[in-house]
Amino acid sequence: MRNKNVGWLVIGISVFMAAIVWIFNVGLRDVLNATCTHGPSCSMYDTLSLQTWISLAVVLVVFFIGLFLVFSKEHEKIVVKKIRPYGKAEVKEFDKKNLKNLDKEELSIMNLLLNNKGSIFQSEIVTKLDMNKVRVTRILDSLEGQGLIERKRRGMTNIVMLRR
Repeated sequence: MRNKNVGWLVIGISVFMAAIVWIFNVGLRDVLNATCTHGPSCSMYDTLSLQTWISLAVVLVVFFIGLFLVFSKEHEKIVVKKIRPYGKAEVKEFDKKNLKNLDKEELSIMNLLLNNKGSIFQSEIVTKLDMNKVRVTRILDSLEGQGLIERKRRGMTNIVMLRR
């Protein structure tokens, strides 16, 4: 069940509990009035009052739990999909492509990809090559435009892969 539905169910249960407490309290008060001969100074009235406050506190706690569930945000499922890395044969096959038109920085990123079985996180490129994020993004845009790589979004970063 969803949090909102469970919350409404818990609120309904708390209202039902409040009604039972009220009915029980009215019944006990009638019994006390009929049986206690000391009048309002009877110690049973104090006990009834204490029991009423405790039961109403429990009902309020259950009610607020229901409200929390109604207004709380649903948890999102996190799906992690494993990407099949390039096998050694595929990386060697990719080596045969013409890479001589690339500049020094593009070639360093391509070599890093080839050394990492064809896929790497974009954030790892930034740290391993000691470049800033903007420069790496521009270089990857160029490589992607040439059809050499592709980027796939994974959470807050991208996975850069050799194009098959």
